Amino acid sequence: MIIYIHGFGSSGEGIKAILFREYFKSKDQGFIAPSLSYVPELAIKTLEELIESYNGKASLIGSSLGGFYSVYLAKKYDLKAVLINPSIFPYETLQKVLGITPNFYDNSCFEYKETHLKMLRQYMTDTNNDKNFMLLLQRGDESLDYTHALKKFPNSYQIVEDGVSHSFENIERHFEKIYDFLTSKYKISS
Repeated sequence: MIIYIHGFGSSGEGIKAILFREYFKSKDQGFIAPSLSYVPELAIKTLEELIESYNGKASLIGSSLGGFYSVYLAKKYDLKAVLINPSIFPYETLQKVLGITPNFYDNSCFEYKETHLKMLRQYMTDTNNDKNFMLLLQRGDESLDYTHALKKFPNSYQIVEDGVSHSFENIERHFEKIYDFLTSKYKISS
C-alpha cells in the first residue's frame, strides 16, 4: 500500500493527491491519501494506525509537512519514502502561520498554536538509512530551503531541478521513477 501524506493546510483531495491516485490506480497499485488533522499528534496517530493496519507493508509519499511526517514514520517502521520538497524544520518554518490560517481544500480556517509546534519537535529524527528515501526538490521553492533536505539525506536518490514552486510543478513527469523506487525496482548505486 502506498500512503500519500499531504502538506500543511492541504488534504487528501489536493492536486498532487488526485494525480497520484489516478496514476497508481492505472498501475493497479494500492493507494490511499487520507485527509489528516492539522494537529500533529492526531495526524501521526492516524498514519501509524494506517501503517499498522497494513502490517507495516506500506510505502510513503510525503509533501512538505507530509515529508517531515514521512521521515519519522519511515524510520519507525523501516519503510521507503518519497519526499517532495519536504519540510525539515517545520517547528521553525510554521511559526509564520501561527494564528488563524486557511485550509486550502475548502477555505475553512483553523487556529495553529505554539503547542502544535512543540508537538512537531517530538517527531524530529536522525536519518540512519537514507537509502530508504527518494528526494524530489525544486531549487525555486518559495517556502522552504531545499538545501536542508540535501544535507539531511546526502546518500538518498535525489532529483533536484530548477523550479519555482513549493508544490513541485509537473510532478507527474517523475511518476515512473517514484513507482519504481517504491516497488523496489529502482536500484540505488552504492
